[in-house]
Amino acid sequence: MTRALYDFQLDPLLLTALREDLGQAGDLTTDATVRPEDRARGRFNVRAAGRVAGMDIVRRTFALLDERVSVTAHHEDGADVAAGTCVATVEGPARAVLTGERVALNLLARLSAIATVTAQAVALAAPHGCHIACTRKTTPGLRGLEKYAVAVGGGTNHRFGLNDGVLIKDNHIVVAGGVEAALTRARQTLGHMVKIEVEVDTLDQLDAVLALGLADAVLLDNMGPDVLRDAVARVDGRLTTEASGGITLANLADVAATGVNLVSLGFLTHSVPALDIGLDFEVL
Repeated sequence: MTRALYDFQLDPLLLTALREDLGQAGDLTTDATVRPEDRARGRFNVRAAGRVAGMDIVRRTFALLDERVSVTAHHEDGADVAAGTCVATVEGPARAVLTGERVALNLLARLSAIATVTAQAVALAAPHGCHIACTRKTTPGLRGLEKYAVAVGGGTNHRFGLNDGVLIKDNHIVVAGGVEAALTRARQTLGHMVKIEVEVDTLDQLDAVLALGLADAVLLDNMGPDVLRDAVARVDGRLTTEASGGITLANLADVAATGVNLVSLGFLTHSVPALDIGLDFEVL
């Protein structure tokens, strides 16, 4: 079960995207070639297998342009579909359907790609009891949507921003004057509801974190499987263990097998190629 996408969350993002596309003059091509009374039907056809994410975005994009446009979803978010599948049909005034086509397709293709790759990662990690998480390496302005797509893919969301969790990274440690100073100040400053995670890239740093006893989770950065296995043994269940850095679908299963609780993957949101989806029209 993934969280809902509400209209009040979607509308500012979609209006920004539509304004970007329409500018001051509107859709010159459509307005010049299509009559106001014309109607059209379009089919969202998936041209490569994947997991659907973003159907509410498709509905809302067209509704913002013209409430007379109807969208019928044949496969809702979370559905795994084969190449050649029609996932939705849009029907209504042709001008609105043509004008909203690109915004709807761009977001549906991007979110479906994120959900698809996340599902692949989850399938590799799950047999080892390991969870998959995303990062803050998201498209500016689209973080909420992209993290939603990760959840549709079966992954878990890392912090949404700097304000909903503490992750003390290597640069924080350098500026603070060491891991002990950083952790001590953080624990003294934060309330009891805020968890603290700290990044380490050596076993010696991990030992220092464990000796302090002030962290709730540890990010094991850029460690190979053998070192990760040693790190998990040293932690011995006292902290949540997260592996990150240099992990791909090719080596993910080996990392998950080390016993870490979760693996965070930046590529889920920063570099997945869009799922190939097209909108094919017919005149009514």
